[in-house]
Amino acid sequence: MKIWQKDKVSLKEVERFTVGRDLEFDALLAAYDVIGSMAHAKMLESIGLLTKEENQTLQTGLKQILSEIDKGDFELPEGVEDVHSRVEFLLTERFGEVGKKLHSGRSRNDQVLVDLKLYYRDGIESLVKITEELFELLIELAEKHKGDLMPGYTHTQLAMPSSFGLWFSSFAEGLVEDLNLMKVAFELANKNPLGSAAGYGSSFPLNRKMTTELLGFEKLHFNVINAQNSRGKMERTLSFALAGLSGTLNRLASDICWYMNQHFGFISFPDELTTGSSIMPHKKNPDVFELIRAKTNQIQAIPTSVSLILTNTTTGYHRDLQLLKEEIFPGIENLRDCISMSTFMLQSINVKKDILKDSFYQHLFSVEKVNELVLQGVPFRDAYREVGLAIEAGNFEVDQNKINHTHEGSIGNLGLEELKLEMDRVIESFDFQKIKEAISILTGRNS
Repeated sequence: MKIWQKDKVSLKEVERFTVGRDLEFDALLAAYDVIGSMAHAKMLESIGLLTKEENQTLQTGLKQILSEIDKGDFELPEGVEDVHSRVEFLLTERFGEVGKKLHSGRSRNDQVLVDLKLYYRDGIESLVKITEELFELLIELAEKHKGDLMPGYTHTQLAMPSSFGLWFSSFAEGLVEDLNLMKVAFELANKNPLGSAAGYGSSFPLNRKMTTELLGFEKLHFNVINAQNSRGKMERTLSFALAGLSGTLNRLASDICWYMNQHFGFISFPDELTTGSSIMPHKKNPDVFELIRAKTNQIQAIPTSVSLILTNTTTGYHRDLQLLKEEIFPGIENLRDCISMSTFMLQSINVKKDILKDSFYQHLFSVEKVNELVLQGVPFRDAYREVGLAIEAGNFEVDQNKINHTHEGSIGNLGLEELKLEMDRVIESFDFQKIKEAISILTGRNS
C-alpha cells in the first residue's frame, strides 16, 4: 500500500509507467534519505512534535537502516513505491507508531530534494578530487616536457611552434576554469530545502536553521517556493558544469587520437593500453580515448535534455522532474570514469622528441622569422611580405632550433606555479570538510 493511498489502487499500467526507473536511482539515494530523516527527527523533537524518547527510538532505527545500506543489505522490493516510503515502513514495522510520526512537517517533495542535494554534494566532491589528481598529473607532464617542441595548429593547418609543456598545461588551466563552474553548482547543492514541504511551507513551527546546521548546508533555501523550484535549476546548473569538464576531456581525447596516428606519431602508449585489429597485425588503436570522446559528448548533451524536460513546467512540483535523475546520475558516474581513465592513461604517455627538427616543419617558424626582422627595425608588414615571398619562392630558411618565447603563458614561461595556486584556491572554496564533520556528528559514522 502506498503512503498516500486511501481506498483506491492504481492500475498496474499506471504504476509501471509512473515509477519507471525511479527505484533504480532511489537505491542510490537510500543513505541520503536516512541522513535527512535523522536531521528532521532531531528538529521535530526540538519543537515538541516528538518526545526525547521517540526521537531516540527513531535515531536508533535510522542508524540501523543506515548500517544495512552500508553493508548492502537494504532492498527496495517489488511493490515499494520509493525509498522514502520504504524507510518509513521499516521504522513502523520495527518500532511501531513512532515510525508514522517522522513525516510530520515535510512532504516527499522536500524530502527528495534534500536527498538529491546531499547526493549531488558528494558527487561533486568526488569529481573535484579526481579532477585535482588529473590536474596535478598534467602539471607534472608540462614541467617534464616544457622543452619538447611540437607543432601548433589553427584551422587544422600547421601554424606556429608549440610545446608539449604548453599543450599539457593548457588542459590543466582548463580544469581550473571547469571547477569554477562546478563551484556554482555546488553552491546550489549546498542550500537546505528541508521545511519547504510540498512547496508552500508548513503550519508547524519548523526550525529550518537547525536542519541546515545538522546537515552541514552552507545556507538555507529561504523562500519555500523557490526551494521547490530549485529542483531542475540545480540539475540544469550541474549539467552545464558536467558538460564543461567533459568538453575539456573531449578535446584532450580528440588531440590524443590524432597525435597517436602514424601520420603524426607525436605520442604513443604501451601496447597493453591500446587494442589491436582482428586482421591487421600492425594496429594499435586508441579505444580508451575514442570512448572518452564519445562518453563526454553524451555528457555534453545532458544540458539540452534537462532544459527540455523543464520547458513546460510551472511553479511547484511536477512528476516530470523525476526524469532528471536519468540524465544527471549516469552523467556524474560516466564523467568520473572518463576523468579517472584519462589520468590512468596519461601516466604512461610517451612523447616523441625533436619533432620540429624535421625540415617538413620549417614553415612553422615563419612568424619567428617575421618577428626577428621586426626586432631589426623592419616594419611588420614589410617583414611579413618578405618572409611570405621567400616561402612562395621555395628559398625560406630558418634555424629550427631557435625559439624565444618568454611572456607569461608562452612556451618559455608556462606559469605552472601560478596555475597550481589557482587550483588550490578553487579547491579550498568548496569546504568539504565542514560537511564531513556535520554528517559525522549527525550519523556517528565517518562520512
